[in-house]
Amino acid sequence: MNSVHMRSAERALAVGTWLIVGGAMLYSVLTVTPLMAAHTPGAWVWTAPILPLVVDAAVVIVVRLDSVLARLGGHGGAWPVALRWMTGAMTLALNIGASALAGDLVGVAIHSVAPILLIVTAEAGLAYRRALTAAVRALEAEQHARAEARAKAVQEREDAREQRARERREHEAAIAREQREHEARLIREEAERQDRIRRDEQARAEASERAEREARERREQIREQQQAERERLERQAAQQRELEAQQRAERERREQLREQERIERERTALLSAGPPAEKLPEDQARAIVRAAFHAGLAVRVAAELTGWSVGWASTRYQELRDANTAPALEGATQ
Repeated sequence: MNSVHMRSAERALAVGTWLIVGGAMLYSVLTVTPLMAAHTPGAWVWTAPILPLVVDAAVVIVVRLDSVLARLGGHGGAWPVALRWMTGAMTLALNIGASALAGDLVGVAIHSVAPILLIVTAEAGLAYRRALTAAVRALEAEQHARAEARAKAVQEREDAREQRARERREHEAAIAREQREHEARLIREEAERQDRIRRDEQARAEASERAEREARERREQIREQQQAERERLERQAAQQRELEAQQRAERERREQLREQERIERERTALLSAGPPAEKLPEDQARAIVRAAFHAGLAVRVAAELTGWSVGWASTRYQELRDANTAPALEGATQ
């Protein structure tokens, strides 16, 4: 088995573990929520799913951090083990609670399948990850040793090649010494000839340089003219963009004013209707409460305008306050 197979096995383990965790979490929420709703005051029934979600969130934390520690070869100590078993026991107790209270042994057995599978999967997955991490590290160590051996063999071949090259250079140097005197005379003659050629070329180069300098000066003048023209066009374009931006900003300001006037008219129409003869539909009641909230009216007045209870109107006011507070907190954090 190579590293590719090991990585594939690790990915398969991770995908399978998260599928089991996700399924167990969904099943737990669906199973525990009715139990929590049955033991929660009527006004707080909406909090029933919170407890199973909190317990399952702890399971997710345990599975995720255990996978990271196993991949790094670390161990979190006794507390992670305690948290893992504690969350598993809580999940099991919550899932079988309703059946146990009803004396339904078959229901207890059925609803204990998902929590027990989740507990065993967490433990087995941790053991698998540790084993895979150890195998991957052993394979990497073996590959590193092989690479070092190959590098050593390559270095030895390079040393032998360098020795042969040094011997060849020494031989070539001996031949060069024998030819040096003959080449010295040829070099003097060639130097004289090259000197004459160099003087001729220098004269031609000076003439060419003068021509090139004049051509460069002409090109520079043309570039300056073109640059001035581009700058003029850019200034015109910038002025045009600035004018368009001002016009666009003016249009947006007028649109915002029209929108604010429309919202104010709708709010005034909703609040001027007076107390209804009977409870309004919830959508219409929510719209009136929202208008009363933005108009600064009391909760009692909003309740009278909708025909709903003061508690219901107070809850809607709190939702609107929370919705207005969240963007402000986000802006302050940024």
